Amino acid sequence: MKALYVILCMVVFPLLATAQEKDTLIVKDSAGTVVSLKPVQKEVTKADTAKKKHSPRKAAIYSAIMPGLGQAYNKKYWKMPIVYAAVGIPVSLFFYNQKWYNRTRYALVVVANNTTDPDSLSKVHPKLKQLVDAKAQGSLLRYRNEFRKDMDYSILFTLLFWGLNVVDATVDAHLKGFNVSDDLSLKIKPALLPGNVPGVTFALNLR
Repeated sequence: MKALYVILCMVVFPLLATAQEKDTLIVKDSAGTVVSLKPVQKEVTKADTAKKKHSPRKAAIYSAIMPGLGQAYNKKYWKMPIVYAAVGIPVSLFFYNQKWYNRTRYALVVVANNTTDPDSLSKVHPKLKQLVDAKAQGSLLRYRNEFRKDMDYSILFTLLFWGLNVVDATVDAHLKGFNVSDDLSLKIKPALLPGNVPGVTFALNLR
């Protein structure tokens, strides 16, 4: 998935950076001598105005501030639930692991200090009570480290999907400036592969 976005960026951005030359009108006198070159003023259509108003920079900023907002700006509303799930799941997992990390850490402190105070023991989570009673310090330490590691992974995946959300919105905004023809066709044909092995070929025609 990440490689796909990188390839799209490598293909799209150089195309966007390519400058277009202005059309010129050649003016000649009666003898055929070139008198002057005048730039031709192209008629600005509503579609051109709409493309200029749609800013990839705004799409990137919106997505960076709030995931899914850039997709809404690009009118790709169907992508918003996907973005929310991609970012929301690791965020929820972070809070879940953080909660259990704090619980196991407290239980570990109780066992390490050999605490017998009833108030302190009552604060131990019921699911960890058996380990505390058994003085299973090694098991509690292992659980605590696992929850801590899962917290770190949750942060990593949150940042990764947040960044992909920004890249996706930016690429979509750039692609809105391209004229894509509807005259596309994909043909599937039988083929004979090397070694006389039957196979299938896919032919995409761009007209």
